[in-house]
Order: sequence, then structure tokens, then C-alpha cells
Amino acid sequence: MSIFLLIYFIVLGAILGSFYNVVGMRVPEKKMFQSERSYCPNCKQQIKTYDLIPVVSYIVLGGKCRNCKLKISPLYPFTELATGLLFGYSFYIIGLQWELVTAFVLVSMAAILFVTDMRFMLIPNKILIFFLPLFIILRIITPLNPWWDSIIGAAVAFVLLFLVILFSRGGMGGGDLKLFVVLGVVLGWKGVLLTFFLSAVIGAVVSLVLLSLKVLKRKQAIPFGPYILLGALITYFHGDAMISWYINSFF
Repeated sequence: MSIFLLIYFIVLGAILGSFYNVVGMRVPEKKMFQSERSYCPNCKQQIKTYDLIPVVSYIVLGGKCRNCKLKISPLYPFTELATGLLFGYSFYIIGLQWELVTAFVLVSMAAILFVTDMRFMLIPNKILIFFLPLFIILRIITPLNPWWDSIIGAAVAFVLLFLVILFSRGGMGGGDLKLFVVLGVVLGWKGVLLTFFLSAVIGAVVSLVLLSLKVLKRKQAIPFGPYILLGALITYFHGDAMISWYINSFF
């Protein structure tokens, strides 16, 4: 593995993560195609180019806007750093293969949806509609084994989430269902089931911790998308090993 390429992909991911922050903030507000550059949401001052360096600018500015001194949401540097590290990790795990493109696209979608769900508690249809055909094309180029696993995965995801929504009475939303269908194309049916399990466990553990710390109130609505996305990424990179371990251990 080339250290140079690893660093390159980490930096590339961080730069794209900065862009994904913009996409995640603007799409729900229908401002995506505005020509104006990034600006402070408080004072509306356009952000200078040298203040747009991923992660570094946030640290240099002390997490505050240079103009109005209002605190900048840590969501911005977190998304940049996480996207960069996940790009690097994708290269570390997969190497220079076509599947690496699929990994980058999955991480990109996860970064954007993480922002939209954390900020607006929304998984926009526009984002899913944009990424779905990309995943279909990529699964034609690098199909799952067997190739029809993507089709079964999408179908299983739809049925599973439809039943969950039906019986949970609003515990999950339509955006979660559509997200799982898209993930089904990438992960296949076993991957979808594992993602659902992991997201439920992670969500439950985090919620219990937040409740115990009194950060979260009972019956307070929380975005579930980040847990789904984390479960999907764990499944994508390590799902086969986890499923094999489970089968060998209990069957």
C-alpha cells in the first residue's frame, strides 16, 4: 500500500467532506444551486478561501466565525474529518480496485445524509434519487455474488422497513425506508439485515447513554439516519467477516 496514496485519499475525502457539508445544509432548504459562496449563517458574511481549509481552519479560528465570532457547529469539522478518514480507510481495506469507487460513493452519501439528518432530521429524496442510479451502475460493474443479491437486498429492505414502520407507529420514517432500499442495492439482503441489527443496537446504546447523562429527554425525537449509516459502513467493510463468524459460532 502506498502511503502517498493513503494520505492523498484522506486529504481528498476531507476536501469533499467540506463540500458535502454545503450540500447537506443547502439541499433541504432548496438553496443548492445558489451561486453565492459559503457564508456564515449568522452574519451572512462570505467565508474567505483561507478559512475554508478542512478541519485546520476550524482549529485556527477557535471554532468561531472570523467576522461575528459566533461559534461554528462542530458538525462541520467532524464531517470533514470523518469523510477524510473513511476515504483513507476505504483505500486501506480495498486497494486500487473498482470497488473502491463504490466505497467512496457510499461514504459520500453517508456524509451528506449525516448532515441533513443531524441538522434537519431529514433524509431528502433528492439525495437518494441522485445516488441510487450510481449504485446500480456500480453494482453492474462490480456485482455482488450472486449478482441478483442487490435486487433481493432492495426488496428485503423495503419489506422489512415497511413492517417496522407499520408496527412501530412512527418509530421510523419513510426516509429511513428509502435509505434502506438504496443500501440494499449496495449491501445485498444479508448486509441489509446486519445493518438493521447494528443500527438498532447502536441507536439503543447511544440513546441510553444520552438519557443517563440527561442530554436526551424521554420521548424526544432523535435522528435515526446516523445510526443506519454507521451500521451500513460497518457492514460494508466488515459484514462478510461478521456474518461468517456468526454462522461458524452458532451453526
